[in-house]
Amino acid sequence: MKRPIFLTHDERWSRLAFEPGHAARREGAPAPLAVVDWDYNAWGNKYPPFDLDEVAPTRVAEILDVPVFYPGMILEGGAIDVNGAGALLTTESCLLNKNRNPSLSREQIEQLLRDYLGVRDILWLGDGIAGDDTDGHIDDLARFVSEQRVVTVVEENRADENYEPLQKNLARLQAMKISGRAIEVIALPMPKKIVREGLRLPATYANFYIANTCVLIPTFADPADGVALSVLRECFPTRRVIGIDCRELIWGLGAFHCLTQQQPAV
Repeated sequence: MKRPIFLTHDERWSRLAFEPGHAARREGAPAPLAVVDWDYNAWGNKYPPFDLDEVAPTRVAEILDVPVFYPGMILEGGAIDVNGAGALLTTESCLLNKNRNPSLSREQIEQLLRDYLGVRDILWLGDGIAGDDTDGHIDDLARFVSEQRVVTVVEENRADENYEPLQKNLARLQAMKISGRAIEVIALPMPKKIVREGLRLPATYANFYIANTCVLIPTFADPADGVALSVLRECFPTRRVIGIDCRELIWGLGAFHCLTQQQPAV
């Protein structure tokens, strides 16, 4: 097996896409499969040790025999959501948290996202939901369901601690545009508060996983389960939308999107 070529943040596809012996990529040709090895520190140094987790992307690149890029920035998969057409959703509470990239400004973080993910529009929400140990991953809050449509969780109970931050996120989304066009914002309900051993759990219907032919939706034996499933079935008419009870899984502080990682076909 040939070892992958390792590219730093100072190197770009335009300079080098493959190791010697591979043909250079022509302008306009489809991009090859590659790995972007973002740094990792267990959600702000919360769960050490994480040295083996840190090297996992490079090991995957070795197995697949593909190039590896190193942006030099901490980023978790659940911290971003993309529409596949140049737009990215994220949160200030996570990406701008000093426990991730204290030496990087907002502008520098945005530039790295553009350089390594090929996005143009970066859309910032504020805070995450209560009980989320990731400091506000977007995959618990708002998700693209098409290029211009976003579903976002909304808490209707004014006494709940999630009510105000989710209302603020909703207002931000309703004012946002992608390439000059307004976003269609679709509300998802929140399940009732779930507490175990004194800890509030980050239960949310936004942590769904989109597969090739289906969408897996976390459910919580809650009256809002049916509403969430109905909303998401309308959002994914060509896929089978499947609700799966996650009352035990959420005790691990995450659901389907948290425990999966897709690999694109190229």
